[in-house]
This record gives sequence, C-alpha cells and structure tokens, in this order.
Amino acid sequence: MKKAFIFNTIFYNKLKIKFNQMKIYKNHLVIALLLVLSFFASYSCDDPTTTVLIGNWKEQSDFEGVARSSATAFSINDIGYVGLGYDGEDRRSDFWAYDPGRNSWTQIAAFAGSARNSATGFGAAGKGYVGFGYDGEAKLKDFWQYDPASNTWDSVDAPNGPSARYAAVAFSIGDIGYVGTGYDGNYLKDFWAFDPSSNTWTQKTSYGGSKRRDAVGFVIDGKGYICTGVNNGSYEKEFYMYDPSSDSWTAKRKIYNSSDESYDDDYAIVRSNAVAFVIGGMAYIATGTIGSLKNDVWEYDPVTDLWEPKTNFEGSTRTDAVAFSIAGRGFVLTGKSTSYQFDDIWEFLPNDDYDKED
Repeated sequence: MKKAFIFNTIFYNKLKIKFNQMKIYKNHLVIALLLVLSFFASYSCDDPTTTVLIGNWKEQSDFEGVARSSATAFSINDIGYVGLGYDGEDRRSDFWAYDPGRNSWTQIAAFAGSARNSATGFGAAGKGYVGFGYDGEAKLKDFWQYDPASNTWDSVDAPNGPSARYAAVAFSIGDIGYVGTGYDGNYLKDFWAFDPSSNTWTQKTSYGGSKRRDAVGFVIDGKGYICTGVNNGSYEKEFYMYDPSSDSWTAKRKIYNSSDESYDDDYAIVRSNAVAFVIGGMAYIATGTIGSLKNDVWEYDPVTDLWEPKTNFEGSTRTDAVAFSIAGRGFVLTGKSTSYQFDDIWEFLPNDDYDKED
C-alpha cells in the first residue's frame, strides 16, 4: 500500500512538472507570436516600401521616335508633344505628337532650330514654345514657336529675356509662359514671363529658394510650384509657390524630414532630373536621381501642403525623362539609365489599385 502511494506521488509530481513545462512552452510560443506580429505591423507602417500603396501604371503605345533622354515636352489642348534630346550618340531635332484618345503617335515638323538637349518647353495661347538648351558646344538662348494648325516652327524675335542656359524649369499659367532657374555657367534662380500676344519677356521676382538646375515645375489652380533640383552638388530641399497676381513666392513645407512632427518622417522626395505632372488638382513627382536612380512616386495636395507616397513607377528606373498632363491624364516617357536610352511611355492612374499585369 505504501509502495503504491509512493509510486502515485512520484507519477503525479512528474505529470505536474510536465504540465508546467507545457504551460511555459505554450506561453513562450504566444509571446514569440505576438512579438513577430508586432514587428511586421510596425515595419509595414513605418516603411512605405512595405505598405500597400494606391496607384497603377499602365504602359501605352511606345514613343515612335528614337529612344532618348533630356528631351523636351509640352502640351496643347489634348495633345502632348515630345522632341529634341540626346540618343546616346547625337542630339535630336525631331518632334512627335501623342494623341491619348487614339493612343497613337504622329511625327510633326522637325524643330527649326539646332538639335539640342535639356531645352525648355511650354504650351500657351494655343501654341507651343521651345528654347534654350545645350547643343554640345554652347548654351543656347534662341526661342521658337510651334503652330499646330500649320505644323510649322517660327523663330520668336523677343529681345532681352533670360540668358542662354539649359536645365531650366518652364510652365504656363493662363496664356503666359514662365521660364526660370537652370544653368548658364552659374546656377540660376531668376524667373521670367513670356507674353505670346506681344512676344515680350518680363523679368519677375526671382525664385524664393536657392539657385538650382534640373528642378521640376508644375501648375495647380493658377499657381506655379518649383522644387527639387541640384546646386553645386547639393540636392535642394526647399519648395516654393508662385502667385502671378502678386508676383510673389510663398515657402511651402520642405520636401524632406525637417520637422519634429510625424507628417514628414518618411519623406524621400529630394532629387534632381525628375519629372512632375498634374492630375485632378494633385501634383506627382517621379523618377530622377539622388546619387542613385529613383522609382518612387509622391503625390502633393496643395490644400494640405502634404506629400504622400504612391505606387512606384513601374517602368525601368530612370532619370532625365519627360512628362506631360493632357485631358486630365498624366504620362511619363523617355529617359535613361546609365547609357541606356528609353522610348516607352507610361500613364499613371493615381486612384486605381496596382495591377502588374496591365
């Protein structure tokens, strides 16, 4: 009887120890699982590359000209125009028109000035305007008008105006074109308005931030915006808005993590040689370089003065591309990666879910 009691006691104690070990093991598993879930939750929230971003890129009909970088683009009504640039061996003078309704390209009259890259272009008062740039030997100052009705280029006799330069910013507000920043042997921040009705240049208040080249410019609700770019090897972080009614610049929030607030903790917008376009009152910056090529995309809301990451550019990572907005749609095309030149065109659909198959 005593032996049976001792056996039962030993057996009970062994079961108790085993049970307690199982409880400890189970608790360890639960704790480990919670730690893993916590890690992935925090990682996906803090790192925009792991967050499911909104926006879809759709490849359209390839640009029919020779693949190139540092081209020039502008839009007139619902047609986008792309030309000039560098194909890896030669500077180009050909120009092409893109019809988004037909998803097709048509070659138009060749640019009447010398072949060049890094020129500026804008559409205003139903005409296209292209000028400045670099022809391989000199910085250029000439300025040309394209008439889509007659498919002709004419030299614009507009004395004075901006100095010969390349890598400047250009956009139009209403029927007035604007050109500023760039490089003429020195980094620049001057700003000029061109009136097509009188073929005259008027110097305006200089850009509010630092001098720069290879920046981006865009227009929302009658206001111009300039940011990004490089100055003496430094990638610029300032962001300013231009109001033509008062000829004044207003500083907006910087495009990097500059505050103690959380809104800019993940900002990675700073770069040069990027593109910008506007869809539905929002601006988008894509591609470019900051020592390495960039494929992230950022959306700017002028109401909140905040940037949000969108789905990464789906084409090959690149710099020196061009972009245009037509018919409420935004397109990015051409550009280069090291010595490889591109001739593809991509449309961005900012509110669609990402679809890698289209």
